[in-house]
Amino acid sequence: MIKVAVLGVGTVGSSVIKILEKNAKIIEARSGKKIIPVIGVVRDLSKKRDVNIPLTDNLQSVIERDDIDVYVELMGGVDGAFTVVKEILGRGKNVVTANKAMLAYHRYDLQKAAKKATIGFEASVAGGIPIIKALREGLSANHINAIKGIMNGTCNFILTKMMNEKGNFADVLKEAQALGYAEADPTFDVGGFDAAHKLLILSSIAYGIDAKPEDILIEGIENIESEDIYFAKEFEYVIKLIGIAKKKCSKVELRVHPALIPQEEMIAKVNGVMNGISLIGDFVGETMYYGAGAGGDATASAVVADLVDIAREGHSPMLGFKEPLESGRLTLMPKDEVETRYYFRVKVKDEIGVLAKIAAILESSQISIESFLQKNETKTSAFTTIFFATHKCKEANIQKALKEIERMPFVLGKTNMLRIEANG
Repeated sequence: MIKVAVLGVGTVGSSVIKILEKNAKIIEARSGKKIIPVIGVVRDLSKKRDVNIPLTDNLQSVIERDDIDVYVELMGGVDGAFTVVKEILGRGKNVVTANKAMLAYHRYDLQKAAKKATIGFEASVAGGIPIIKALREGLSANHINAIKGIMNGTCNFILTKMMNEKGNFADVLKEAQALGYAEADPTFDVGGFDAAHKLLILSSIAYGIDAKPEDILIEGIENIESEDIYFAKEFEYVIKLIGIAKKKCSKVELRVHPALIPQEEMIAKVNGVMNGISLIGDFVGETMYYGAGAGGDATASAVVADLVDIAREGHSPMLGFKEPLESGRLTLMPKDEVETRYYFRVKVKDEIGVLAKIAAILESSQISIESFLQKNETKTSAFTTIFFATHKCKEANIQKALKEIERMPFVLGKTNMLRIEANG
C-alpha cells in the first residue's frame, strides 16, 4: 500500500483525490499496489471542499509523519514550496509536484536533494499530455535537435479567437476570464512566463541546461493587434505563443514569444485551450504531442500517473540522465545571438522616400527584406502602415534597426515586431 498526503487541496488536489478513489481498481491493477490518499493539507479549514479524506492546516505535522510514502505538492509558489519539498526529500520521502514555477528555479537543487527519493513532475508541463515521459524515456535514444510548443492554453484561446473572429486582445481576454480560462490577474499567462517555466523544464531534460527565466527571451501577447492579424492572414500565417528550444552546435537557444507560423504546419492547427508540442530527434525525426494542457482533471491525471510510477518502484533520474548530457558541452545561447526571420510593422507619414530610408537602415544593420505590404487607412489619409518580412537575421540586428527606425521624423509611434518560425 502507498499512502499519499496531498499538500494543497484546491482544484487539482481535489481531482487527484477523486481519481485515486474512483479509479482505485484500475490504478491498483496497473501499479500492483493500492494508492490511498490519507490526509490533505489546506490553508483555510473553514472553506468547504468536496473530498472524503481528513484535512488539516498543520503542514509540519504532516511532513513529520512516518507513515506517508508520497507527498503530492500542489501548494504553488516558488521558494516556500521549495523549502517544503527539500525537507520532505531530506527525510527520504517521495514527492510528486505540478509546480512549474518552483521547478523553473530549483529543479537542479531538487535533483541533488532527492538522493534515493523519487520526484515526479509530469503534471508541471502541458497538463495531461505525457510530454516529460516521452522526452525523458520514449526518446532517450535520441539527441533532441529542437522543441517547439504551444504550452499555454490561455494564450492559445485568446489568439485563436483573435485570428478567427477578429476580436481585439482586451475583449477576448475578458471572455477568457469569464470562461475561467484566464485568471483575474492574467499577467503570468499572457506575459509568456508560464510557458517559459515549462520550456525551461523541458530544456533541462533535453539538454541539461540550467537556465532561469531571467536568462532567456520572454515576450507575451499583449501587443498583438488587428493589423498583425491582417498581415498574418495575407501571407497565410497564424499567430501562436510558442516556446522554442534549438540546439545549434554547442549552444542552445531558448525563447518564448508570439510567432507567425505557416498555416500548413501541424502546430498551427492547435486551437482553443489545447496544447501541442513538437519534439525533433536526430533519429526519430519529428513527433507531435497534443492534448489538454490545463484543468483540474487533466493535471491530476498526470499527477496520478507519477504516483503509479512510484508504486512500481521506478527510480529513474529526475531529469533523465545520470551523466552530464553532451559531455557537459552545451551552453545557453545569448539572447542577442538568436537568429530567425522577423516581421514588423510601422506607421509612417505617406510621403516620398520613406520606404527607401527604412530600407537603408535595414541594410546598414545587415537585414534584407523578403517582402513588404502597404496598407492605407483611407484613400485620403496622410498616414500609412507598412509591413515588412525579413530574411534570417540576428536578434541584436533587428533590435538595433527598429530603434533607429523609431527615431525617424516620419515614423508615428512604436513599431511592432513578431518573429517568423517555419520548419526547415
